[in-house]
Amino acid sequence: MVVTTESVPQWFSELFAHRRWIRRVQPFPHVYARDVFVPEFYQRLTDQLDRVRRERPEIFGPIAEGYSADGIRLAELRDGPLAVFTSREWHNLVAQLGGVEATGDIEGSVHHHAPGSPFGWPHNDLNPAWFHGEPPGPDEVRVPDGTVDTKTGAHAPDVVARETVRAVAVLFYLGNPGWAPGDGGETALYDHVADGNALPSVTLVPPLDNSLVLFEVTPRSWHTFAGNNAKDRNSVVMWVHRTRADAEQRWGGDRIVHW
Repeated sequence: MVVTTESVPQWFSELFAHRRWIRRVQPFPHVYARDVFVPEFYQRLTDQLDRVRRERPEIFGPIAEGYSADGIRLAELRDGPLAVFTSREWHNLVAQLGGVEATGDIEGSVHHHAPGSPFGWPHNDLNPAWFHGEPPGPDEVRVPDGTVDTKTGAHAPDVVARETVRAVAVLFYLGNPGWAPGDGGETALYDHVADGNALPSVTLVPPLDNSLVLFEVTPRSWHTFAGNNAKDRNSVVMWVHRTRADAEQRWGGDRIVHW
């Protein structure tokens, strides 16, 4: 497949090393790319991550209860190169590749798994997410700002909360130099969740620096962190969103997994 960047600003198009990414159908449809950004920009991304971890360690914390990674929200990283992941241009590219009509809302974090982190659990990411205010305009994005609980929608009486559903997931790997087969920490993709009759087909996506995997969030986009990593494992994990009505029309309201 060819990534289309002709209609975006020149500054954004020039970040990419090439436009040929791979669309794969097994174990569920997803896009995979190596050498996503030009080396100079990729180095700036890792430099910012290293600087933030060194100078502001207090802003890293547990991602979620029972989850083995710590991290920092992308909303806290909008003053440097990592802000590319909360740009409208990136949002639109992700939505295009996922084949969805997205709302302009972005949720995500930089995740860090320490060596020896345990295997995760298969999940499909088909979850709701709440954002503050009206939908963003065509050149804007909305990120969580603390006024609305992203998972539950809880908010103060004078705050407007708007429900969306995760539509496209992206995992971009960075800060993992020298990764080699056997080092662990891959992302496992499954064709189904084991039901006792047939074992799932598994594809392991390696956490190679400057690579990504991207997929539409569906009832069958089963995946997890494969664990057993010999070294630190870092990634950007993010989603763009669709309206609740769109998700219900496409999948049915009973398929949306509430927290």
